[in-house]
Amino acid sequence: MSNSAALAVVSLIFFTWGGLTSLNDVLIPHLKAVFSMSYAQTMLIQFTFFGAYFLMSLPSGAIVARIGYKASIVTGLVVAAIGAAMFYPAARLPSYGMFLSALFVLASGITLLQVAANPYISLLGRPETSHSRLNLAQALNSLGTTLFPLLIGPLILIGAVLGADEIAAMGAAEQAAYRAAEARSVEIPYLMLSAGLLLMAVFVLTMRIPPLREATEAGDDAHHTYAEALGHRHVRWGVIGIFLYVGAEVSIGSFLINYMAEPEIGGLSEAAASRFLAFYWGGAMVGRFIGAALMTRFDARRLLAFAAIMSALLLVTTMSTTGALAMWSALAVGLFNSIMFPTIFTTAIERLGTLTSKASSLLVMAIVGGAIIPLIQGALADVIGIQLAFAVPAVCYVYIVWYALRGSRLSAAEYADAPVAPGTGPRPPAMH
Repeated sequence: MSNSAALAVVSLIFFTWGGLTSLNDVLIPHLKAVFSMSYAQTMLIQFTFFGAYFLMSLPSGAIVARIGYKASIVTGLVVAAIGAAMFYPAARLPSYGMFLSALFVLASGITLLQVAANPYISLLGRPETSHSRLNLAQALNSLGTTLFPLLIGPLILIGAVLGADEIAAMGAAEQAAYRAAEARSVEIPYLMLSAGLLLMAVFVLTMRIPPLREATEAGDDAHHTYAEALGHRHVRWGVIGIFLYVGAEVSIGSFLINYMAEPEIGGLSEAAASRFLAFYWGGAMVGRFIGAALMTRFDARRLLAFAAIMSALLLVTTMSTTGALAMWSALAVGLFNSIMFPTIFTTAIERLGTLTSKASSLLVMAIVGGAIIPLIQGALADVIGIQLAFAVPAVCYVYIVWYALRGSRLSAAEYADAPVAPGTGPRPPAMH
């Protein structure tokens, strides 16, 4: 199979895991009402989901090194399918702990997909166009994050989401019946997703896509360590960049529905706000298509710096205004988030050769920022309010500006020493 066909197959995987991840933003207000929790307690959803990235990234890297990229992608899809199916017993109980367990298994499968698919995309072609390829694949990831809340979100938020006071006014039997009905609204959507993931695993298994085992540690006689990958400064700073970027992106998305429901911001119902969430993730999709084209002509690092500056300015705007301006400035951050993850990722694994899978594991581990940063913002929102708490992701974007302009650049010595994986072509000139 050609590289173009392989790119198409793996891009479908990006679409699917993007959609699964964005559904957390729908689960947060839903389960918050079902179990009558605070913002900080509800953020355990993101803590559990993205905590799996931290715990499972290194084991996932070992799997990729042992069985190759294609088999790892199939395995990741099967594990994710099991996690989605676990939502059925969680809803039947209903049990918040079971929901979190299901999310952990689902995220473990997505972690393996991330460790395998991100570097796989970057290796399928010339290294100088890797930024553009991963941005294009991530654009389809964003298509998933846009469509899933729009199409599946209303199925989960099918009933009226009642406030804590309204639930407290019910009798014990009414409360139990309400919570059971709300919890069970996730059963059908997640069973459908589980079946879709299994079908996709069978599809990938039967497709003849390049395994690229020679670009993993299995294709090298030397045994590499994670410390060896961290010995490259652009990897070290890139790990922090991924941590803060994913934390900021997830944190903003996690609070948008509740934020737009605030009377002084949008005054929307949770179900209506979930539809507006498509503008946040849809902006990321549009931005990635634009970014994929721009990166064939302009320096990826300068585009990354510009996007981070704009995101920070939009958050300052949403913190200092009310009404439509505050709502749309928060949603517009998605447009500038667009190129950040793929650009940070590709700059951080640049010219690493057979160290790529090690660095990829570390970078995917850093996605745990999606667990930590929302918890920090949630705790702050409980104290100073949801609007001012957007200062947390704003600080994250300031670091990304520095990483783009300084932390991501390789010295001439690093280029000279960098190993090159088979088939990745000649080295480009060093950047200063």
